[in-house]
This record gives sequence, structure tokens and C-alpha cells, in this order.
Amino acid sequence: MATDTTAAADAASGAGMPQLDITTYSNQIFWLVVTLVVIYFVLSRVALPRIAAVLAERQGTITNDIAAAEDLKAKAAEAEEAYNKALADARAEAQKIIAETKADIKAELDEAVAKADAEIAAKTAEGDKKIAEIREGALESVKEVAKDTAQEVVAAMGGKADARSVTAAVNARMKE
Repeated sequence: MATDTTAAADAASGAGMPQLDITTYSNQIFWLVVTLVVIYFVLSRVALPRIAAVLAERQGTITNDIAAAEDLKAKAAEAEEAYNKALADARAEAQKIIAETKADIKAELDEAVAKADAEIAAKTAEGDKKIAEIREGALESVKEVAKDTAQEVVAAMGGKADARSVTAAVNARMKE
């Protein structure tokens, strides 16, 4: 039995882990190199080109998006500038229209005032003419009444007055 245990111990100590067995190192190195070469070729021929293509596509998309954003930003700035210019032009045009309208209204108002002044002056002249006619008529009427009254008073006092002397006396008194 003792021999069985020593044989088992020798077998257990000799067998150990196959990776650490020195006799299989050359075989392990060969397969390690083969595996690394296969992995290298698979990565360099298949996986890395695909990854590079995806990265290049992403970079291209990002570059295109940035360029498009810059173009849109420039267009937006141009549109804003055009809007501000159009707004300024519209304000200037509105001010011009307001000024023209004010000038037209002022001209119409001045014309209406001049027309009204002319009508007022004509009516005033016509009124003055009528007043002068009425005054003239009133003076004539007063002269007639004064002549008649003077003749009646002279006659009532017992005197005799001829029409010529009464008219001369009334005219002399009216001039004073």
C-alpha cells in the first residue's frame, strides 16, 4: 500500500497543469503564434476596416452636419439682415407717407382756410355795402323826416317856410 501511495503521489506531482509542463512549451508557443496571427488577420482585414468605415462615416456625418449648420446659420443671419433692412425700409416708407399725408392735409386745410377767409371777406364786404346802403337810406329818411318836421314846426309856430330854406337848414345841420 505504501507503494501505491508513492506512485499516486508521483503521478499527481508529475501530471500537474499541462500549461506548466516544459515539454509542451514549443507546441504551446506554436499555437499561440498561430492564434495571434489569425486574430491579427481577422482584426486587420475584417473588424478594423469595418470600425474604421463606421468612424469615417460618423466623422463625415458630423462634418456635413457642422457645415450644414454653418450654412443655415449664415442663411439665418442673411435672412435676419434682410428682415431688418425690410423693416427699416418699411418704417422709412411709413414716415414718408405720414409726412406726405400731413403735407396734403395741411395744404387742403390751408386751401379751405383761404377759401373760407375769401368767403368771409366777400360776405363782410357785402354786409358793409348793405350797411352803407342802409345808412345812406336811413340818412335820406332822416333828412326827409327832418324836413317834414321842420316845416310842420315852422308852420305850427305860425311862420312860413319855403322848401328850399328848410332843405338848406337841414343839410347844414346834418353836416355838423
